[in-house]
Amino acid sequence: MPSSIRSFILIFFLLSQFSFAQVRVVTELNTGWKFKKGQSDQAHLAGFNDRSWQSVSVPHDWAIYGPFDKEIDKQMTAIVQNGEKVPTEKTGRTGSLPYIGEGWYRNHFTLPRYSPGQRVLILFEGAMSEPRVFLNGKKVGEWNFGYNYFYFDITDHVLAGKENVLAVQLSNRGLSSRWYPGAGLYRKVQLVVKNSESIDQWGVNITTPFISAQQAKVSIKTKVSGDKVRLVTSILSAEGDTVARQSTETLFGREFDQNIAVANPKLWSPETPYLYKAVTRLYSGNELRDEIVTRFGIREISYTAEKGFSLNGQVRKFKGVCLHHDLGPLGAAVSKAALRRQLRILKDMGCDAIRSSHNMPSIEQLELCDEMGFMFLAESFDEWAKPKVKNGYNRFFNTDAEKDIINLVHATRNHPSIVMWSSGNEVPDQHGAEGVKRAKWLQEIFHREDPTRPVTVGMDQVKATMASGFGALLDIPGLNYRTHLYEDAFKSFPQGFILGSETASTVSSRGVYKFPVVKGIEKTYEDRQSSSYDLEYCSWSNLPEDDFILEDDKPWVIGQFVWTGFDYLGEPTPYDNFWPSRSSYFGINDLAGLPKDRFYLYRSKWNTKEETLHILPHWNWEGREGQTTPVFVYTNYDSAELFLNGKSLGVRKKDSSSPQSRYRLMWMDVKYEPGTLKAVAYDKQGKPVAEQTVVTAGKPHKIVLEADRTELDADGKDISFVTVSVVDAKGNPCPKANDQLTFSVSGNGTYRAACNGDATSLEQFHLPTMKLFSGKLVVLVQSATKAGPIKLAVKGAKLQKAEITLEAR
Repeated sequence: MPSSIRSFILIFFLLSQFSFAQVRVVTELNTGWKFKKGQSDQAHLAGFNDRSWQSVSVPHDWAIYGPFDKEIDKQMTAIVQNGEKVPTEKTGRTGSLPYIGEGWYRNHFTLPRYSPGQRVLILFEGAMSEPRVFLNGKKVGEWNFGYNYFYFDITDHVLAGKENVLAVQLSNRGLSSRWYPGAGLYRKVQLVVKNSESIDQWGVNITTPFISAQQAKVSIKTKVSGDKVRLVTSILSAEGDTVARQSTETLFGREFDQNIAVANPKLWSPETPYLYKAVTRLYSGNELRDEIVTRFGIREISYTAEKGFSLNGQVRKFKGVCLHHDLGPLGAAVSKAALRRQLRILKDMGCDAIRSSHNMPSIEQLELCDEMGFMFLAESFDEWAKPKVKNGYNRFFNTDAEKDIINLVHATRNHPSIVMWSSGNEVPDQHGAEGVKRAKWLQEIFHREDPTRPVTVGMDQVKATMASGFGALLDIPGLNYRTHLYEDAFKSFPQGFILGSETASTVSSRGVYKFPVVKGIEKTYEDRQSSSYDLEYCSWSNLPEDDFILEDDKPWVIGQFVWTGFDYLGEPTPYDNFWPSRSSYFGINDLAGLPKDRFYLYRSKWNTKEETLHILPHWNWEGREGQTTPVFVYTNYDSAELFLNGKSLGVRKKDSSSPQSRYRLMWMDVKYEPGTLKAVAYDKQGKPVAEQTVVTAGKPHKIVLEADRTELDADGKDISFVTVSVVDAKGNPCPKANDQLTFSVSGNGTYRAACNGDATSLEQFHLPTMKLFSGKLVVLVQSATKAGPIKLAVKGAKLQKAEITLEAR
């Protein structure tokens, strides 16, 4: 027999052992949506005419398009957790954007590759809020918590081979949030079609209970539906090679329990975010019935009184930030491009951890943290049974908290980035025995669903939690601010360590400086801005150095999560009763994602691999000639010399004379004169190793464009963030430029939004015009679904225009 025929017969024989039947099909419903804001008693009906409704894509946030309005969700309240006792009018607390009210989404779809006997699920990763879901005129389910992931089995309601009509009703109440919540189907919606013999939704649970240099034990528990089925799991390296495989026929109830050895494991960490894949296949006889691919990391976490927090056996401290879920000018609508940009900026700062405050994170955010190397504190609730706001989660806590936690854990537990859960933030339930019971109940639910990770709560009522036992029962006692109580808490709580679950809350506006330069608590100014000398904070908060000192000097402090990594919509403290402020001042980066001076202070402390040398303020102070204009330098070096127009103003060395002088170099008596400031940094041997200059700029002359990425995916979703700045005739940045600019995009992309980082700006993000703020703004350009060039043009009166070409591939 010829060898070619023998080969053919062998291949045919091997293939005949397995029948590759259709397995699950997952379809994202991102296009074809119709939307209308307002009430309707017929929009759920299949035959309802929605042709006049707005066509939108999902994820979608209906409120981000504005306009801003002082009267929206205006609240007369005293913010108890901030120590307020007398109610005052709060404007801008939820962003002054029109999120309140009812909205409807409708989508007409036909099932992909459906066969009789299959199951059909509809999966929502977040819907703001209180979604009621209808299919072909019938209600199929509802969920209350807008930040949670949920799904319904719609098999009995779906029409095979015919058009189906999905309708989703959303309802947002006023007085339901302390920040901008967004509105609408702001995260993904997916259809899942699978066989009756299949792996359950979120049914794969991967842990790594034993790790050594030679071998890791990978434990995989898989819940399935079906009798006489067999499970085959292959583990693939990041390079795509199969490193382990196991076949199992033994079911324990409805669950397979596999323990698979991986030789010479590569461990996941922020420095080396190595990811494996588990390919899980379910067979009935020799027929493949379902297949799921799950990314995971091999890593070990430990929290002990002796060492604090350890990752893979190495003691370390969290260099973390808190992030709200909105993405500035995009609102709450999830964008992987925007999240990736945020994490790139934070990675450059030296940040290694994220806290999702105060809500359940998006799947996209967790995927990126897995890939890029960020540890994650996944938070659940901002309220328990006792309200902070009248219409908040307190309405649902007693009935929904358990199922909301179950969905959080099951949907996200395989992400190696998650190293801790949080069951709450600054909940009023911290007082009294009932609060202790609730804390214990929630923690036990987390332990039951995931015994591998500890649980914390962000506590601000520290004395109350010491007295009641609330803090003592937590796996990890998290303190929000209250730096003066760290020592007392450490002595009172039995865990042997303290986490700074929320720290600093220093306030500043990018590129804005106030004189005289002194520390200020709740300091306000007529222009509704805060000084970027980074010395202003709230009555309940502190400056960055207070937290640096605790993490440097106290081995039992296991790190911190700074409030916040980026400015966010809503909560405009200290201007929450000063219109037109409508977004926060807390961010290390502004709402546009542009770094404030504070970014470089944290970078000088946290980024231990790269050089930091930053001078502030800018040096355009016409009218301040001869007046005291202090100069700060943020650097990883211990000393630097400052020169003004070639004349030395002396060397400053970091010392312990004050908290600020330990981490900043400060020249407090500089007299302003226009020209050039130069800082020269010295190493420990006194040798000059770096220098930085700031010059007095002339009149604004031309526009300059710089894109974070010039190549985009042609998927209709990808975004390039283009920083727009203005320079003088010599190319020097103009730090006070506030010109009105206009934007146009042509080619294979569209203008998406713009943002200048000004918390008082009432310009709408989606309109193609905006004023510069402190000389800069950011334009968002979104790709189309067709490959090709995209051109952005930016113009301003009396300025030389600029263009940049991007490429959609």
